[in-house]
Amino acid sequence: MNRTPVVFIHGAWLHALSWESWAERFASRGFRALTPGWPGEAAAAGEVRKSPETLGGIGLDALTDHYAEIVRSFDISPVIVGHSVGGLIAQHLIGANVGRAAVAIASAPINDIPLPASPARLWTPAQTDAADRLVSLSPEQFHHVFANTVGAEESDRLFERYVVPAPRRLLTDLGCAGAVRSPRAVADIGNAGRGPLLLISGQGDRLVPDSVTRAVYKQYGDSTAVTDLKQFADRAHSLVIDSGWRFVADYVLGWLDERGIRAHLAES
Repeated sequence: MNRTPVVFIHGAWLHALSWESWAERFASRGFRALTPGWPGEAAAAGEVRKSPETLGGIGLDALTDHYAEIVRSFDISPVIVGHSVGGLIAQHLIGANVGRAAVAIASAPINDIPLPASPARLWTPAQTDAADRLVSLSPEQFHHVFANTVGAEESDRLFERYVVPAPRRLLTDLGCAGAVRSPRAVADIGNAGRGPLLLISGQGDRLVPDSVTRAVYKQYGDSTAVTDLKQFADRAHSLVIDSGWRFVADYVLGWLDERGIRAHLAES
């Protein structure tokens, strides 16, 4: 059976397991769901937190090339679903005609859209480790900036299962703390021949505010390629992992169906 692949790309401070519920949901609808981690990422978040050194040198170039190779490896062009930095990569790839369609959830900003102040506030000497190569979040920081619309108990559970340190090099590439943003933090907003793109924001997001996603959507305004925006009220940056994840996942499934992207390709 020719099943349509869906490649899920996680963002900074999260492990690939952050997509586990999504992968199960998409697979139950017939899609071939894949959640490839970052290069060198261990099988569980706890393992990464104990030995995070392999993530220390990862930058936006390496991540973009890593996922471009994965997406290009399929006979059937995949759907790309990315969260945060993963959303930026998803936009970069679909803009380069890599992938069939893309969904960017609470995406890091593309092109010349300013980076919100929140990530820079997280980058403090107290939160750096492994010879300054990694930036960690405390459970309290995670709850305040990442999972601010859920209770402390749920936030702590999410932290334990999914949260890992972020590479300082990657944050630098994104322009944190006044750094010059990487040339890879771009998307071809004018490519009229690309596949459809869905942008999603949480209106309670403190890490990547809804205003950033709206600014991204506005940049695509002159393109004749399909670009849609969905805003979820009272949802934080944790909207892909917290107790409301299914509302977001099911919206994406419905959007794919409306755009004619089916789980199974018709036999030729």
